[in-house]
Amino acid sequence: MTSRRPVAPVKGATPAPEAASGTSHEWQEILASLGTVAPRPDVRLAETPAPARLAPFTVAISAEVLSPERPGDSTEAEVLASGRFIVLHDPAGQEPWEGTTRIVTYATATVDTEMAVDPLLTGVAWSWLTEALDSGEVQRRAESATVTRTTSESFGALDAQPPVGDVEMRASWTPIDTELRHHLIAWTVLLATMAGLPPLPDTVSRFPVSGPFGPTR
Repeated sequence: MTSRRPVAPVKGATPAPEAASGTSHEWQEILASLGTVAPRPDVRLAETPAPARLAPFTVAISAEVLSPERPGDSTEAEVLASGRFIVLHDPAGQEPWEGTTRIVTYATATVDTEMAVDPLLTGVAWSWLTEALDSGEVQRRAESATVTRTTSESFGALDAQPPVGDVEMRASWTPIDTELRHHLIAWTVLLATMAGLPPLPDTVSRFPVSGPFGPTR
């Protein structure tokens, strides 16, 4: 069985020039909290380049949910769902955020075509997000999301390929605290749900006592 482990140091993007003279203590707490996350065995996390112009401090983490048959084999495992988890931080705050930090996420997964054409899917997907956040006791405000469902059918030389469906979610919310590990773990729960994976047994801890991504700066 593949063990859960953190993937890489969470360093965060280089501060914008106007923020370079000082580092937000709150931002350091955010990075330290993210550094304690070790995902479930079938979720692979990695730090990825973050958008630098949206806030003075940013960090982005990509995620892939792998097929349970070979969760530790990145070369052969099927990717069932994927997305990005972006944290924006502005010590001065931004009015639309209703706070100093905003989490912006993107998630996509392949679903069967019957589910993709179901008009109830968008509302169900929204409930997946809110339930994941609630179950993780995530403290937040001003959450919002857009859910898109699509179907694709191939023709001609690709006629043998079966129709496929996809569901995509773009969501954001404002955390009330700096313990963003809860937010990141809840988001990976959403990804696993979108991928059709069962929830972790109650005997499996989602929040490791230790196992940081590495030092922050």
